[in-house]
Amino acid sequence: MDEVTELVNRSQHGDRLAFEQLVLMYQTRVYSLSYQLAGNHADAQDLAQEVFIRAYHGLKSFRREADFGTWLHRIAVNIWLNVKRRRDRATVVSLDEPVQTNEGEVAREVAASAGDPLEALEEKEFRGLVGKALNELTAEHKAVLVLREIEGCSYDEIAGIMDCSVGTVRSRLNRARETLKKKVAALAAENGINLPGTSHK
Repeated sequence: MDEVTELVNRSQHGDRLAFEQLVLMYQTRVYSLSYQLAGNHADAQDLAQEVFIRAYHGLKSFRREADFGTWLHRIAVNIWLNVKRRRDRATVVSLDEPVQTNEGEVAREVAASAGDPLEALEEKEFRGLVGKALNELTAEHKAVLVLREIEGCSYDEIAGIMDCSVGTVRSRLNRARETLKKKVAALAAENGINLPGTSHK
């Protein structure tokens, strides 16, 4: 943490090399979040790049009330929510609409098992449905689920990132999980896919 604080300090005083080091330290985390939100590599790269550009120009406003990584997450979520709202208003097909070949990319990594190949296929189909259903959620619901379930953020961190109360985070999360469950079930029925037993997380 001390190293990050020092690099932030130096960056705020115009040291570009210090900021480049911060980018190297956080680029994987920022890209991972960007990818989970955007749903494809091209949009994720654009989003991650924009996050660091905004962070660089907004460094003076960073007052260390939150962790630097949390601050970057907040910037990423805000940019993505704004882009998503603009796209929705323009009624344009979202660029993050999942493609069949995206199934493996959208899913979280799961431990490999030497189990039944049919079970593995069902699990893969299920993850594909979850990815598709996730992209059909509202921007706020998708963001809160990604932050909690994929990024592993605490309720307090999500509240800081999304600039709302912990109570709001909890209720959004509950609604998002409920909606996701219904969408996955509907998609499974549509595609004639048997959902694996409730053993998945």
